[in-house]
Amino acid sequence: MDTTGTGADGVHAMVPRDAMCEAARKLRDTYAVTPGAPFFRREFGFYCLERWREQGLPADADLAEWFRYDPPGNHQLGELGWCEAAFVPAFETKIIEDRGAHEVEQDHAGRHVLYFKGRRNGFMPEYIDHPVKDWQTWEENVKWRLDPAAPGRFDSLETRMMTARTRAAEGLMISQGLIGGYMYLRSLMGPAELLYMVCESPDLIHDCMKTWFELADAVTARHQQHVTFDELFLAEDICYNHGALISPDMMRAFLFPYYAQLITNVKSRQIDPNRHLYLHIDTDGDAIPVIPLYRELGMDVMSPFEVAAGCDVVEVGRVHPGLAVFGGIDKRVLATTRADIDRHVEAILPVMRERGGYIPTCDHGVPEEVSLENYLHYRKRCVELGG
Repeated sequence: MDTTGTGADGVHAMVPRDAMCEAARKLRDTYAVTPGAPFFRREFGFYCLERWREQGLPADADLAEWFRYDPPGNHQLGELGWCEAAFVPAFETKIIEDRGAHEVEQDHAGRHVLYFKGRRNGFMPEYIDHPVKDWQTWEENVKWRLDPAAPGRFDSLETRMMTARTRAAEGLMISQGLIGGYMYLRSLMGPAELLYMVCESPDLIHDCMKTWFELADAVTARHQQHVTFDELFLAEDICYNHGALISPDMMRAFLFPYYAQLITNVKSRQIDPNRHLYLHIDTDGDAIPVIPLYRELGMDVMSPFEVAAGCDVVEVGRVHPGLAVFGGIDKRVLATTRADIDRHVEAILPVMRERGGYIPTCDHGVPEEVSLENYLHYRKRCVELGG
């Protein structure tokens, strides 16, 4: 709600800085790559909580209190998928084969996944089949699930947008997340099969991406009737430990035209036409080779910079001074000793705080090999060095 009488309600115009909550101010300073600004305090995610509870973390622990995280500085809008497409309806989740100690499940994205019997967490699943194999499977089994007009797709819109407008009035950044084109195509076809189809059936790839665009454009248009976006966040995962999983030519041919059109359309619909729209790309693996490619699209932010794949956030920050950089804390080091942790963070945090535009997080979810004691020490050092 605008209490200034100026229309500065976070939707029609930016909330004045002194009216923003502290977390929103800190996060906006980070996105603006403000030298010397205190680090925004948060984590990428966790795979360790069950083990930490065995080590003394209360079952009802407030992680923000334990680890001194900031309250959220942004509000996330969903409805466009993340690691899988936003199917409406989703595929039926069901066991389709018993293999003794293992079982094959059809998941909500239509993939066939090999699991240990009765277990779904704590290991990398093995995907043995994907729903799109050709034009027939695409059209009969998948494409219609991505119809923007599918019954029920916007059932919760009014409630969700009321919450988003409230958060915008507090100055929180409004972030529209969506599955990136590569992650989307990979979830439909599988990583190896996708590369064959790019060569053998490019028209099918373009039809899949046209459908991705039409859904993303329709959902963002509905959201933008209510709020102004601060961020467009693509979950891409387009890299592995030796660089990109597809070539630059493939990215420019099959992904970037749809990204560029979506970005253009989103910018043209902003209620506040003066708002900067931050483009955030999230990818695991060695992201260094793709930074210049995404900068062609106007990328402002990248995460999480996996150290084991060769990413060095200090060097990235030096080479790309206008890029906000999130992540880059080596999860392997957090599993070693306090002295190792000290050396690691002391080589990164002071430099990156002076530069600005950095959020220290583990370079993926914190694994169970990291002890609660070590993680508490790491968080203590982040607070000491990050302000």
